[in-house]
Amino acid sequence: MNEDRAPGRVHGPAAVEELMATLTLPGVAALELGEGSDKPLPVVVERAVPGESVVVDITATGHHAPAIMRQRELRLVGRHADGLLRTPPLPLLRVEVEGGRQRCYCEYPAYIEQHQRRDSYRAALRLGMHAGVLLRLPDTSGAIQGDLRDLSMGGCQVRLPGSAAEGLEGTAELELCFVNGTRFVVNARARRHSVEAGGAVVEVGFEFLPLGNEQDRQLWYLVREIEREAARSASDEDSALQPSPLFAVAREGEAEVGLGNGYNYATPMARRLARVADYLSGQLLELREGAPVDPALLSRAADRVLVLQDEDREALLLSLPLLPVQRPVIQQALALAVRLVDIGAALRMPRELLKALAACALIHDLGRFLGEPGTAQGGRVEGGSQRRAEGLDQLRPRLRRCQWLSDAVREAVLEGAYERLDGSGEPHGWRGDELHELTRLTSVAVEIEQLAWPAAGREALDIVAIRQHLLQREAAFDPRWVQRYFSHFGQLPVGAPVALEDGRCGWVAALDEQRRPGAVQLCAREQAWPSAPLDTQSLGERLQGAGLAAAGPLRAVARSRSP
Repeated sequence: MNEDRAPGRVHGPAAVEELMATLTLPGVAALELGEGSDKPLPVVVERAVPGESVVVDITATGHHAPAIMRQRELRLVGRHADGLLRTPPLPLLRVEVEGGRQRCYCEYPAYIEQHQRRDSYRAALRLGMHAGVLLRLPDTSGAIQGDLRDLSMGGCQVRLPGSAAEGLEGTAELELCFVNGTRFVVNARARRHSVEAGGAVVEVGFEFLPLGNEQDRQLWYLVREIEREAARSASDEDSALQPSPLFAVAREGEAEVGLGNGYNYATPMARRLARVADYLSGQLLELREGAPVDPALLSRAADRVLVLQDEDREALLLSLPLLPVQRPVIQQALALAVRLVDIGAALRMPRELLKALAACALIHDLGRFLGEPGTAQGGRVEGGSQRRAEGLDQLRPRLRRCQWLSDAVREAVLEGAYERLDGSGEPHGWRGDELHELTRLTSVAVEIEQLAWPAAGREALDIVAIRQHLLQREAAFDPRWVQRYFSHFGQLPVGAPVALEDGRCGWVAALDEQRRPGAVQLCAREQAWPSAPLDTQSLGERLQGAGLAAAGPLRAVARSRSP
């Protein structure tokens, strides 16, 4: 247990008797069945006789009563003026059922744990722990969905869409939604907020209004379970702690509540790919705080990329430019993973190799952002070879737990993404035959993604200019892989921004058998790119067939900072 909430054991007979008397007050006591159990069950402590027994009326527990009566030990918890009380496991002496009441007789405790209440302590949700929040504002129908970041006995922090910032004055209702179906409703008032992602997201700190006894017990349970699950997931070794039921698999048929679900994504595929972007954002934050790369979460993210590619590769490629605004390093990593998997699948690479490619591509650039804040400039990081070498030095030890990740692919992608045939690359300066075939492919794909984004001192290039740039640098980039890349994805790949002769603009949505554009997804407004973030209202008609032919030739255009 966190030292800020560490219990102190009270052994003095008089003090124990006084605290047990508190548990006999109406609405104070509850029954805790075990570490992996659900929230405490309300009970009535009828009497506590020092040195003899404690009589607990469990009638109010309803259908739980038979299971309680089969227990060998019972543990009582309750709220105290100075904090929270918890007895040790009390051996069950006997059970009585009389006059419709069900009573358990337990041994009197030798001591009581007294948890000093500290409202300032916040139990933070770690990467891989998810809880949603429904925010209901006065005089507003419906609820705004968000993500719970941390929880304390006095309040919580929630990430919400930027549009929610307008109505945060006054009292609001929060409903905390955990994936196992547990819900907690509380009234709160916003005290502070900060804007993220260019205004697309706002993080709000809420202060809870006064709670009743039952709410206080439920809240204590939630804070304790979040803290315990965070401690379990933070352990580098297999933890002896049981997983918290709050973060068990969602009940069948129950929709997950969260910030992403409240956003109106441009396409269904963009919604699904955004989960991988969310993972990357969270993983980057965890890395900057000193945490390792979580092997299970990285595996799950790589698997998701493979599954989406299997289902509809062109929808996946089109979803890349349609995602909500992310840091360039996140969007470039996503694009690299998707494109490496796509070309690798076409070359019939084994699935395990594709998964390793996806995983390494997702995290290949995160090491560069583990240094001092402010080094990032657009999609690139200042500092050149030395900065990349330092980033790799910091990232390598964070990957120790990812034992499923192939060493060969790690070296080819993580170490070799920025190497060049002529030795001008970084950080190792490999030359010629020192570059693995996967390294040669990766270096081409990385350069394409980098040049497609604006950076310090230059504008983004369109895909035609990027291809010309690579062909002119055949000493640095393997011409075979440049040719293979554009033969596979086409001269105007799916997802490339294009403009029509009449000024309308959009993205290549599909290729025909000759690898030429077979469909274009137009923007909703004529002769104008939609402002970010994109949603279903940003998209217009899909041109294909005779309609596309009548529109005339397509012209490649460069990506702007706001698509």
